[in-house]
Amino acid sequence: MGIIADRRSIMTLFSSPTCFYSHRARLVMAEKNINVDIVNVEGPEMPEDLIDLNPYHSVPTLVDRDLVLYDSRVISEYLDERFPHPPLMPVDPVTRAQFRLALFRIEKDWFSMAEAIENSTEKRQATRAKKVLTESIIASVDVFELKPYFLSDDFSLVDCSIAPILWRLRSYGIDLSVDAKPIQQYMNRVFSRPSFQESLTELEHEMQQ
Repeated sequence: MGIIADRRSIMTLFSSPTCFYSHRARLVMAEKNINVDIVNVEGPEMPEDLIDLNPYHSVPTLVDRDLVLYDSRVISEYLDERFPHPPLMPVDPVTRAQFRLALFRIEKDWFSMAEAIENSTEKRQATRAKKVLTESIIASVDVFELKPYFLSDDFSLVDCSIAPILWRLRSYGIDLSVDAKPIQQYMNRVFSRPSFQESLTELEHEMQQ
């Protein structure tokens, strides 16, 4: 219990160095320059204090004093409200709803396929997931062409959700077609942000090699 109490005195993020859900939370923190203690969780063995804090024994898990959050989207929105500058969601309720819908679709269409690629035990399942993810990303090319960032002139929580998936495409064996030039330009723009580079772990850096 002492370890948990100590951790709660400073904001702590239990994070996997390769998990895109964890990367999403780390990117939000880097964008907002939040001082946080990041605890790397590698392999199937979970730290005892994480097991005590999170009934799902999953990462990312955020501990902020007596508050424990263990869903990457909930963590991201909480951090945006807890540290309002720079804002990563629009104030206008209509636009905010549109962004939330985009987040929902990214999780349903992209995150689910990324999980399938990473967790499939059969090559055929992984190949199908790669095909579906590739087609879904390329189908969004017109949206990437409209604004510097996804649906916006400003970097947002949507970008914090998209970028970790796009960063992993090479490691998934996915090569976007020549028709996806606006997406490649978007990737270059986002990946060059200091906050994105700061959010990367050593193992995530190696995904581009």
